[in-house]
Amino acid sequence: MITSLDDGVSRVCDAYLELADRHVPGLVGGLYLQGSIALGDYRPGKSDIDFVAVVDERPDAELLRRVHAELRKRHARPFFDGLYVTREDLRRDPEKTPAGPSVHRWRFTEESRAERHLVTWHVLARGGVAVRGPSVAELGVHLDPDALAHRTRENMATYWTRWVANSSRPLSSWGIASFSDHQTSWGALGVTRLRQTLATGEIASKTAAGEYALETFDERWHRIVREALRIRTGGPSLHRNRFRRRADLLAYMTMVLEK
Repeated sequence: MITSLDDGVSRVCDAYLELADRHVPGLVGGLYLQGSIALGDYRPGKSDIDFVAVVDERPDAELLRRVHAELRKRHARPFFDGLYVTREDLRRDPEKTPAGPSVHRWRFTEESRAERHLVTWHVLARGGVAVRGPSVAELGVHLDPDALAHRTRENMATYWTRWVANSSRPLSSWGIASFSDHQTSWGALGVTRLRQTLATGEIASKTAAGEYALETFDERWHRIVREALRIRTGGPSLHRNRFRRRADLLAYMTMVLEK
């Protein structure tokens, strides 16, 4: 086990590998951590563990389902989210790889495209942590900065533009959710990460995105950015009124999307 990992992360990874090796011996040839761990922004109690498991062949779905069900019983938090791929998958454009098993918040899906995209590949290649298997550099992960920029713009024009439009309807489920801490942080820092990727060509952590926003955007937006960062680190809210916070959030996101 990599000793530099947070103790909680190490325990979950150890438990997962023990279960995988017991139920499906020899299946997991490589286990790599990406997401906030790879980006140096893992926060115990806030962050999930994002994994990429490398296998030689398509695993038995029911055995994998059992592995993750038993892992949940041992370690319900943090979530252990990720996907199963072959080394050949990682060497190709993820858009051209087949769907496969994935896990999100303990929900196992046999045929999924979740996280099979260039963001995952780039984060893994740039900072992924090898728990088992060869170093990330030896995997030959496919990188394509131009395609990453193109798909980032598409994501902003589709998912995030709809996110703001749906959240602007106050009596809808999206509108109600936009009052929450989680959606405030996810929304403000989510669109900022994409804007930073277009500016720098790199995938940023949520914290780094907030710092980028404070350095880049007008001071009028700083309170909502600091509020989004505050939700990740703790402390009292910078907004007394959640209606005002929601208005600031949607205005900020609209500005970033239109830049």
